[in-house]
Amino acid sequence: MIVWSGSGPPQFPTFPVSQGLTSAAVAGCKTINVGDVAKDSRYLTAFGTTRSEMIVPVFDRERRVVGTIDVESERPNAFGMEGQAVLEDCSRIIQPLWLMAAAA
Repeated sequence: MIVWSGSGPPQFPTFPVSQGLTSAAVAGCKTINVGDVAKDSRYLTAFGTTRSEMIVPVFDRERRVVGTIDVESERPNAFGMEGQAVLEDCSRIIQPLWLMAAAA
């Protein structure tokens, strides 16, 4: 975890690479958008108030996942298809930053 916002840091800033919604996004190389995290057994708590979460992978030139954009909300079903499309566009736009960091 690089940054977060809110009233305090997450309860668990790191998770095992083989568990959680982020792991599912990385392993599947696709966006995971969960409207109610309480109903998804893959969810691992970072913030106790989270109700919905979306994880968007960031890819390198070979389509390997090199990072993620992870957004959470206290509202259920907070992230619709339009918001997902915006974050997927952001993932493509920031890809060069991840590539430059890897080369450094």
